Amino acid sequence: MLTNRRSLVLIATSAGLLLTTSAPALAGAFGLREQSAEGQGTSFAGVAAGGGGLSSMFWNPAIMTDFPGITSSTVASGIFPNGSIQPSPLSPTAVFGSSNGSILDGFVASSYGAYEFNDKLWLGYSLNTPFGLQSKPGFAWAGQVYGRSAKVFSVDANPSAAYKINDWISIAAGLQVEYLKARFTQAVGVLPTSPSAILEGGDTSVGYTLGVTLKPTAWTEIGLGFRSSVHETVSGSLTTPLSALPVKANINLPEELTFGVRQQIDAQWTLLGGFEWTNWSRLGIVPVTFNSAPVSIIPFKYKDGYFGSLGAEYAWSPALTLRAGLGYERSPIDTGNREVLLPDANRIWASVGATYHWSEKLSFDLGYSHGFVAKDNIAIVPGHPQFPTVGLPFIASVKNARFDIVSAAVTYRWDNTAETIPVTQPIVRKP
Repeated sequence: MLTNRRSLVLIATSAGLLLTTSAPALAGAFGLREQSAEGQGTSFAGVAAGGGGLSSMFWNPAIMTDFPGITSSTVASGIFPNGSIQPSPLSPTAVFGSSNGSILDGFVASSYGAYEFNDKLWLGYSLNTPFGLQSKPGFAWAGQVYGRSAKVFSVDANPSAAYKINDWISIAAGLQVEYLKARFTQAVGVLPTSPSAILEGGDTSVGYTLGVTLKPTAWTEIGLGFRSSVHETVSGSLTTPLSALPVKANINLPEELTFGVRQQIDAQWTLLGGFEWTNWSRLGIVPVTFNSAPVSIIPFKYKDGYFGSLGAEYAWSPALTLRAGLGYERSPIDTGNREVLLPDANRIWASVGATYHWSEKLSFDLGYSHGFVAKDNIAIVPGHPQFPTVGLPFIASVKNARFDIVSAAVTYRWDNTAETIPVTQPIVRKP
């Protein structure tokens, strides 16, 4: 048991990488899907059914029961978006120029651990950044009255437990403890030298996760995972050239439901599929209040987001597995609510990846995705949720929008693979 305790300490310390996380948003609105290197390689097909290895815990904690012993995994992803915002001559401020890159490069890290307490019960944790955004279209540009910069940062600690009812069904539940911090700036005038208004704040709140896996045959696994909404009462300040007010904003972050399936065809080929729904429409238009009186708004007014993907894995050898996948995402953002700090649109994901088993304890994963983002426009005009905050039309096109993501992971089993958990000691009897 002492060895097991030491292993748990080593698993926990590996989570320290998460503290350096910063990221753009690349999963619809300001959500982050980049939580798995294995899943990255198949465009996240089948992640709720174990297609992401141990990191599938982010979507479905019941997947822990697929991992005997004591296992940990650490994932790191580099996100490299591209694109520019070109103002239309119809915009009154077009003379002040375009933005050559609204969403910034970023880095996302996550950590997972699972401990087989006995042959029925697993205990685990995950540390993730489920929401994030780094956007900086510029200080002096045509759309500055609607946004100069935005930063959203989150950390979610998710302890969980999974129970294996029998060989074909497992269930799980977990607690989300989530910290959210946000900062937005915009110009208070149209001149390039106009000062900024700054809205910033943070909060910590709780939610939960649920999951189930089904194995109707030895070749098939089906998974369904749920991440609840987290209600954040964000407290902070609204600073303008004339005042600094303590303010609050109630933000209901979206819940997420993910379905996945893994179907092994033969000893080499496995097919994967997945579907994900995110309830972004619950955000709406968020009032920012001072002493319960509204002083500003955060005009989300998103629609629900949907993501579907298909993938395949090929066991090249006992040590090497190759994978690929395609995905399509319907963004919660369209012309009716698109803004300069987050010019999101529908996208196609194309991905490849590989897993190399260095030994029966240690494996390495690598995943790469390229995203093709649909061409679309920004039209902050009457009827747009952000238009009333300034009252100045802004029309622009988003050019050359695309992104690249590279993910890597290390997975390690800490216990003796030749022993069961818990270790059964031989009975010594007197002669």
